[in-house]
Amino acid sequence: MDRERTFKDHFPSRRDPMSRCRTVLDPGLIRSGTNTFRRTNLAFFAAGFVTFITLYDVQPLLPVFSREFNLPPALGSLPLSVATAALALTMLFSGTISETWGRKRIMVLSLFCTSVLALLTAFSNGFAELLAIRLLQGMVLAGLPSVAMTYLSEEIEPRSISSAMGLYISGTAIGGMSGRIFSAAMAEATSWRLAFAVIGVACLALSGYFAQALPAASHSPRRPFGVGYLFTSLYRALQEPGLRCLYGLAFLGMGGFVTLYNYITFRLLAAPYLLSQTAVSLIFLVYLLGSLSSSVMGRLAGRLGRSATVRAGLALMAGGLLLTLAAPVPVVVAGVGIFTIGFFGVHTVASSWVGRRVPASRAQASSLYLFFYYLGSSIFGTAGGYFWTAAGWPGVAGLVGGLLLGSFVLVGRLTALPERE
Repeated sequence: MDRERTFKDHFPSRRDPMSRCRTVLDPGLIRSGTNTFRRTNLAFFAAGFVTFITLYDVQPLLPVFSREFNLPPALGSLPLSVATAALALTMLFSGTISETWGRKRIMVLSLFCTSVLALLTAFSNGFAELLAIRLLQGMVLAGLPSVAMTYLSEEIEPRSISSAMGLYISGTAIGGMSGRIFSAAMAEATSWRLAFAVIGVACLALSGYFAQALPAASHSPRRPFGVGYLFTSLYRALQEPGLRCLYGLAFLGMGGFVTLYNYITFRLLAAPYLLSQTAVSLIFLVYLLGSLSSSVMGRLAGRLGRSATVRAGLALMAGGLLLTLAAPVPVVVAGVGIFTIGFFGVHTVASSWVGRRVPASRAQASSLYLFFYYLGSSIFGTAGGYFWTAAGWPGVAGLVGGLLLGSFVLVGRLTALPERE
């Protein structure tokens, strides 16, 4: 059996210098090419799909909310920013709680709860109630992303982690794309409320598949929940210089990505383009390129090195951003596509890099990575509205460009540090 382990393998001694080596060579890890590996990958593809379709189905509707509830663009972005802020904060606790309740149990609970809340969103009365449901949705979603990263780093053989992470992120890309296009098209044809109801039902079915297909974690530590342990483990993760660079990269990269997508819809709906809601939503088809990029960049990182791959991804983001400053719609769409390819490549490599720089407390290290990831989304996703109001698209592009410049600086610092495997 490809999951068999001894009791000693489950709990290697911290004092034993060979324990890390045994973990790397452990035959109980899920190996590439096995049925368990394929089942695990498909389960996480479904989980990523559910997570991002329920989180980002509101993004193309931000102009709709602004019109329907008579709000400025910055406030109209709150249904997304509130959810990502709640997700970021709650995620700090989810990794530690998963060590008490179990990795799989937390992830399954998270998926079912967010699916039910997606249904409830369809029946919200007024903007305040919509924000309250989105706040709860962000909180329950926190049980999936960081725990998923930890599960993969603990249960998959090391040489296959990047490719497995790439497929999971592909699921997030396709889920995010599907939610955005579907909700925008439904909002124009019928109602955004009906769109959320359909999404909720579909996500309940996928959550059931995830619960059935994913093997239970067999390599994760189990310990009682302790507030002291939570904060000391988070503090230790923040003390590692390489992790701090990766956290900064997540904060700036995701901030720029969400800002670009939040306000490109405002730009194309306004003069001189005046495109329809459905036509604008089709720009999210470029997420398919991001899905492909996740898998390809994950494999390239093993050949070219993680630093070179991240730099290449950031360069693509910068080139795509410059193209969005052009006027013709095809050039703008091409720029968004290139930007998306670069971003998903950077995120795939950086997220798998976290687990390679920390030998213990991986759940907490992953939680911090995603805390900064979604914190950047929340802060810059809303701040971009003020840049849009003040200077239009050049103002938004200037903000995103500044975030990319900071990302290049962080990668340079990270590359100068010794590797930790």
